[in-house]
Amino acid sequence: MLRYGIIGCGMMGQEHLRNIALLEDATVAAIFEPDPAMRAAAASLAPGARMVGSVAEVLAVAEVNCLLIASPNHLHLSQLEEIARIRPLPVLCEKPLFTDPADAPRLAALRASYPAPIWVAMEYRYMPPVAHLLREAHTATGGAKMLTIREHRFPFLQKVGDWNRFNRNTGGTLVEKCCHFFDLMRLVAGCNPVRVMASGGQAVNHLDEVYDGQPSDIWDHAYVIVDFESGLRAMLELCMFAEGSRYQEEISAVGPLGKIECLVPGPGRFWPPHLGPAPTPKVILSPRNPAGPVELEIPVDPMLLAAGDHNGSTFYQHQGFQQAALGIHHPEVSLNDGWWAAAIGMAAQQSALTGQAVDLRDVTYAPSP
Repeated sequence: MLRYGIIGCGMMGQEHLRNIALLEDATVAAIFEPDPAMRAAAASLAPGARMVGSVAEVLAVAEVNCLLIASPNHLHLSQLEEIARIRPLPVLCEKPLFTDPADAPRLAALRASYPAPIWVAMEYRYMPPVAHLLREAHTATGGAKMLTIREHRFPFLQKVGDWNRFNRNTGGTLVEKCCHFFDLMRLVAGCNPVRVMASGGQAVNHLDEVYDGQPSDIWDHAYVIVDFESGLRAMLELCMFAEGSRYQEEISAVGPLGKIECLVPGPGRFWPPHLGPAPTPKVILSPRNPAGPVELEIPVDPMLLAAGDHNGSTFYQHQGFQQAALGIHHPEVSLNDGWWAAAIGMAAQQSALTGQAVDLRDVTYAPSP
């Protein structure tokens, strides 16, 4: 039986609570959430959990035998360090692992010394259509040479204290939002990136938002190109003022044998009811010989769709984390994976700001072997 201690229970933390409730042999023993409204919402979702006032108090609950960190981005690393000092339990930590390039040495020290599994939450890996693409990409393409990820979605949602309106808290949009996609790129490539080029900025969203006298500086669109050791070229196109789109994510991998694509709708709660049922996720195989696309529908269990905004992936992620926390398997998304995902985002932010490509072999915030 896993007995979770939850650190941070805002919008994403509550999605985790709904999905933990669907797991076998899992419960929530303790919750630390400082915001009164979010704490009340969390208590209604996990009425048997003890509500406590700090990370240390979560760790002091004897029944807790694993942890979930779903706090604001800039708190993740310091909370992992606090856990390491007091009681290093298995942890599922929401992305990104860190937000400041200067903190890479702290992450390296944590990686070298933490004695229990740390699984970095990369939900997009576990969306059923994306998981299908990842399984079949090599066979369908003969080894991908080009990978394109397009996310056309809604603007950033309101969070407690508006923490997600500022680069200093999030790491920047290309870290906060897009580390998921850089993780997928590394999975398809099967190797590490070497160079990042990006262009991005704030064009439409949050332009008139001011908090405590400070204007929001979070970006809402970007293009990012990533070159990998294998020669794979990958591109991300992000637009966060395109919520009218039929599909939120469109991913395609192309190689000498053909192309594989997946189409992923956004959260069902945002789909306009007058248009009828929300779109069904799809995977499309387009071989070169014999030519002709084959379209597969990849439906998601409605119960899982109702439990969150990530196409059932949060549930499947927790199933995997259970195996890691119990010592049956190693974490599928390691500290190294999470570190690379954030580092690529940091390089993309740097490239977009300077107008220059960033060689990841030269930067200090990328993981060392």
